[in-house]
This record gives sequence, structure tokens and C-alpha cells, in this order.
Amino acid sequence: MEPMDIVGKSKEDASLPKATMTKIIKEMLPPDVRVARDAQDLLIECCVEFINLVSSESNEVCSREEKRTIAPEHVLKALEVLGFGEYIEEVYAAYEQHKLETMDSLKGGKWSNGAEMTEEEAAAEQQRMFAEARARMNGGAIATKQPESDRSLES
Repeated sequence: MEPMDIVGKSKEDASLPKATMTKIIKEMLPPDVRVARDAQDLLIECCVEFINLVSSESNEVCSREEKRTIAPEHVLKALEVLGFGEYIEEVYAAYEQHKLETMDSLKGGKWSNGAEMTEEEAAAEQQRMFAEARARMNGGAIATKQPESDRSLES
């Protein structure tokens, strides 16, 4: 079996983005320290192996609980089982921070205007957006739909 062979995937398929990992490595070290390319590659392989180890153990914890989806609690339990119990508190804090950031981005993101829309308002907005998209596809003019009663007056 080839190193890092994961469910039929090659080593390249089961890696982390080198540029991102290099940036993380540089941020963790003092500015006057340089890391050889081979050392960076080895660190990246170690990170991938760690992720595989935690993922595998999380899957086993999940299976023992007869669940089908790995939850954050399964990952925390896996860390404990694998002997990384001293990191659980920090990992949990990072998870809670991620949840807060995710909720903030969903509430104030580009798809939200800050206020809740009624179902009717959302449908009207969707129709307006569809009309704008059709107009762009048809070369510019926005064709607005007239209500049925207005059409009968024209005939």
C-alpha cells in the first residue's frame, strides 16, 4: 500500500494546500527562522496523517454510537481516545468561535438585508431577481409582468 493511500486516492489527492500550510508554518515561527522546503513538505505530510488519524477514530466513535454523521462531540472524544486530551478545551473553544463566526456571517452576509422578510416579500424579491436575470439574458430591457386584469384592458 502506498503511503497516504486513502480509500483509493493517491497521495496528491489527500493533501493540504501548500501555500496555505506554508503561510501557517511561517506565522508560527519567529520572523528570523526559515524552514527548508523538505521540512515544510514533511510537516504538511504530518498534518495530513494527523487529520487522517483523528478522522478515522472519529468515525469509529460515531459508529460505536450507531450514528451516521460525525459530530463535533465525536471528534472531541477521538482526541481523548488518541491521547490528545490536553487539547480538547482549546479545540472546543475554537469550535465555539467558529460557530459564532458562522452565525454572524449568515445573519449579516450578502444574502441578508438585516431584517427578516415575509414569505410574500421573499417571493416578490425572487421574481424581481428572475426578471432582471431574464432581461440581462435578453439584451437589456426589463420586461415587467402585468397583472391579468391589466392585460384584458389592452385587448
